Amino acid sequence: MLPAHGYPELKKYPQLKGNYGTAWQNQQKEFNDLPAPIFYTTNCLMPPKSTYSDNIFTTSVVGYPGLKHISEKDGKKDFSAIIKKAIELGGWKEDKQFTGINGGTEMTTGFARNTVMGVADTVISAVKSGAIKHFFLVGGCDGAKPGRNYYTDFVKKTPADTVILTLACGKYRFNDLNIGEIGGIPRLLDMGQCNDAYSAIQVAIALAGAFNCNVNELPLTLVLSWYEQKAVIILLTLLSLGIKNIYLGPTLPAFISPNVLKVLVDKFNIKPISTPEADLKTILG
Repeated sequence: MLPAHGYPELKKYPQLKGNYGTAWQNQQKEFNDLPAPIFYTTNCLMPPKSTYSDNIFTTSVVGYPGLKHISEKDGKKDFSAIIKKAIELGGWKEDKQFTGINGGTEMTTGFARNTVMGVADTVISAVKSGAIKHFFLVGGCDGAKPGRNYYTDFVKKTPADTVILTLACGKYRFNDLNIGEIGGIPRLLDMGQCNDAYSAIQVAIALAGAFNCNVNELPLTLVLSWYEQKAVIILLTLLSLGIKNIYLGPTLPAFISPNVLKVLVDKFNIKPISTPEADLKTILG
């Protein structure tokens, strides 16, 4: 439900509020006892368990054998079956508060390019005064394999004079952390979903314009978590824009053969992640 707080066309509906659940790979556990229908409008759908499959609805490009799919007819979609299921399931009898992966109970989203650039003067002044020393974009895909706690530890260890931009499922590793603010600007800025990577690029371009330099000369480092095929598009977009010095992990994409890796290292200075301490020392040293 996080986009309902950040996208104007969703935010205007007061009944779309709150958030339940974390990253996609946890859905089979988190949906198991959820007394509510689940509506998939995009990926990532995991094969649903029989305990909740009757509560799943899909639309558009999402689908799975045996699930109820809502198609468009005459330019409209009929959501009455979802509403009926919601009334039938009834929700929890008592209000519940859920925690993120680090035990936090609140998170803030909606820092897409228009919001961030709306306080551009404050951000630029903070950089010029030395209050903000560095920006990190920490985000990307999440997954269940060991090693992804690197991103949580990395954010925890970033100095208090740095700002973390984040997006996509990777943010669930740390988006419930309270790491403070700088001059009224939260140190952790959630820019949205994976398809909001455009916002991060536009913010970087705008900052480069404000400081009369190119993006690679900014005090900005991309620390990306890798998982699946859609991330290929985002990575290739960044490379086509000439973005260098990207840290990538916890494993490299399968298509990166030794020869391809050599090109990426030589031309773009892509680096596999190591440890948060070592990488921060290299980046900020």
